[in-house]
Amino acid sequence: MCRDGHILTNFIASQSVHEQYGGVVPELASRAHMQNIVPVVDTALKQAKVSLSEISAVAFTQAPGLIGALLVGAQFAKSLSLALNVPLIAVHHMQAHVLANLIPDNKPDFPFLCLTVSGGHTQIVLCESPLQLTIIGQKIDDAAGEAFDK
Repeated sequence: MCRDGHILTNFIASQSVHEQYGGVVPELASRAHMQNIVPVVDTALKQAKVSLSEISAVAFTQAPGLIGALLVGAQFAKSLSLALNVPLIAVHHMQAHVLANLIPDNKPDFPFLCLTVSGGHTQIVLCESPLQLTIIGQKIDDAAGEAFDK
């Protein structure tokens, strides 16, 4: 949760259920998302000391990712957006990793290179502006993100 470019909270729920399998199991991830989404949002609001009435927009990861987990997040976000009558913002997972570098006070100047390592993705991205991101290298088989997750 953020306000004016400042992170108020970054509360997450860990999914230790995957540890015994040596990696993420999509069906278990979807179920864990369903179980955790309401408590996570509730805790994030409390940590940020923000009420639902103060939310001005709701963002969610549209793609790429595990379809079940994406559906849980999208449906929750759509419902919350409609209930609060605020804008809904679909976010590209990998672009968000790159653009997260623009949140802190010591953000890089354009152009810059960004290495993204997340789940099934490993990419080197040339960032010329927030809207001009070019993948100049990526994995051709197993992703470093998978090893990092494990």
